[in-house]
Amino acid sequence: MTDAVIVDAVRTPIGKGKPNGTLAGVHPVDLHAHALRSLVERTGVDPARIDDVISGAVGQIGEQSMNTARWAALAAGLPESVPAVTVDRQCGSSQQAVHFAAQGVIAGAYDLVIASGVESMSRVPMGSQVAGRDPFGTQVAARYPDGLVPQGISAELIAAKWGLSRAQLDEFSAESHQRAAKAWADGKFAGEVAPLKAPGPNGVPADVTTDETVRPGTTPEILAGLKPAFRADVWEQRFPDLGWHVTAGNSSPINDGAAALMITSSETAKALGLRPRARIHSFAVVGDDPLYMLTGVIPATRKVLARAGLSVGDIDAFEVNEAFASVVLAWQAEIGADLAKVNVNGGAIALGHPLGGSGARLATTLLSVLEQTGGRYGLQTMCEAGGLANATIVERLD
Repeated sequence: MTDAVIVDAVRTPIGKGKPNGTLAGVHPVDLHAHALRSLVERTGVDPARIDDVISGAVGQIGEQSMNTARWAALAAGLPESVPAVTVDRQCGSSQQAVHFAAQGVIAGAYDLVIASGVESMSRVPMGSQVAGRDPFGTQVAARYPDGLVPQGISAELIAAKWGLSRAQLDEFSAESHQRAAKAWADGKFAGEVAPLKAPGPNGVPADVTTDETVRPGTTPEILAGLKPAFRADVWEQRFPDLGWHVTAGNSSPINDGAAALMITSSETAKALGLRPRARIHSFAVVGDDPLYMLTGVIPATRKVLARAGLSVGDIDAFEVNEAFASVVLAWQAEIGADLAKVNVNGGAIALGHPLGGSGARLATTLLSVLEQTGGRYGLQTMCEAGGLANATIVERLD
């Protein structure tokens, strides 16, 4: 059977959301184009050979609308003959793009394809695609008569259900910052990040070379001083037993960023003189309770491990998206993974979570970690709005 391999992966630095983020002045098409252009330059492939560009974006409105992947491909200088499509599986959009790309290669529909993602949360604010309208309709409301909740409340429900304390969430979050800061200091991100120039928050040109939301001095004690981010009368009345532990400090921030991976088959890679870095071993997607919403990473991990015929102990590195600290800690409690192998270079709480770009970012970082540690198998998983989750296992190739 034809396999699917990753020959290279690259990401932009991740910027803070406006008003102080350096990437806030960069149009999302241009930000995305930088990742695509950098990937093509790194691989040296003839861009006319690319069969498709499959990209994730969550806020598909305004400057990220009208099939933003197509405009990014053109902005990157790819030939007009190269098609592109934008997909939306919420936060897992670009991880789903990786799955679609791999499926296309395995099926023989593609020889060479780019999977990527972008989100400029500065320029396309989170939730703006709803535009004040009801996205659910009457029948969803009838199925869930008590109503669904925002993700922050889901994170609180998860903390309560798994008995996670505020101290546990803050300790995990501080560790994320410390790991990310050390990884940057040790040059661990140098091979995956493509620096770029940006106008900066005041229009002054700036070189953007690192992730902007990493705070090396973060400690649990500092985080303990933050107030709950989602506490409100309406939620206290509905959920009187919540501990209100979720804060801005143990949640992912607002960010801008993009990432891209080149996916092909072993045969095509050999014919083009490309060295595969990893094989996409197995992948899975699940649906889960839309009230808790963010717990899908648990069944997704179990499903992809069963599909791969592997156990938790076989996995050398995990990338679990840190949308909220409670998500990762609940996942760890159920899956039993060693936290020393989870997000070893820091996670989204420190590095950032540019929604539609995060799945591709996790994959890019996972490849780096496997190569840095000599690990064989890596697993990434991502919680997604609506009670969805993707999971992917990759196998590093020598």
